[in-house]
Amino acid sequence: MLIPPFVHLLHVALTKDLLLGLEDGLKGEARKARDIVRDYSGLKDRRRARSAEGQLRFRMMEERFEEICQFHGGKLLDGGVIPKTDLKVFQPFCRFEVEGQGFIFGLATMPEPKALPSKNKSRLAAVQINCYLTPGMFDKDGPKMGDVFVLLLISRDRVRAGMIEEMAIGIVDSKYETFLFYKPFSKFMSGVGVGPTPSASPPTPPTAPVTLKRGFTPYVPPESVPDEEKKNTGTK
Repeated sequence: MLIPPFVHLLHVALTKDLLLGLEDGLKGEARKARDIVRDYSGLKDRRRARSAEGQLRFRMMEERFEEICQFHGGKLLDGGVIPKTDLKVFQPFCRFEVEGQGFIFGLATMPEPKALPSKNKSRLAAVQINCYLTPGMFDKDGPKMGDVFVLLLISRDRVRAGMIEEMAIGIVDSKYETFLFYKPFSKFMSGVGVGPTPSASPPTPPTAPVTLKRGFTPYVPPESVPDEEKKNTGTK
């Protein structure tokens, strides 16, 4: 699994505003794709309609993903080539950078929650830069690309057309065999800060002890005076 500082930088790169924008925007595109197929396709066969909806939904989400990422500071890969490599991709991947650490952010659909998305040329090329996140025999001398390939993962609702069952952030290993990191949106966003952590309040200085004025005799309630003293002072 990823080391904690790495996860912290990922949280900084994928801001809460970005993720909320993606959640609203992509869910909206899913509903729009359903409505287009239902109202204008003329397809009566449910299987064909769902297949058409799936194709249209992903293309519409892909474009909206690209727009939202760029609005929040993501940079589309120049020429479709991953920085510092010769790996070319054909999907809209956006790059974010925090404190010198780059993240290549892509979009993929899952057949169901926590299931690896289908392989394609772009994803197979991109996961190769995650080679140093997987333990191996030659960790010290092996290639280290620097950037990390991260996916926004979407699982459609298999019962309700036009709805999304789960959205998550995931990192796939370089062999495309398993998730190195997987967090549903709600859990991931709960760890995303909205600003700098406020510094701790300075400790309150200790209160100086209260001292009596010189020459002041403390008050002693009558019930505390011994009987012998009461007789001498006339206290009843």
